[in-house]
Amino acid sequence: MADVRVESLTKRFGKVVAVDHVSFEVKDGEFVCLLGPSG
Repeated sequence: MADVRVESLTKRFGKVVAVDHVSFEVKDGEFVCLLGPSG
């Protein structure tokens, strides 16, 4: 079972789509980081 669940996440900055329909789960003790081109 996931402690955090993200489904179909989309993030836009104006007309720029930075994240498009991303889904993931994070379980207890896991570390997740989402990095873009600029780090």
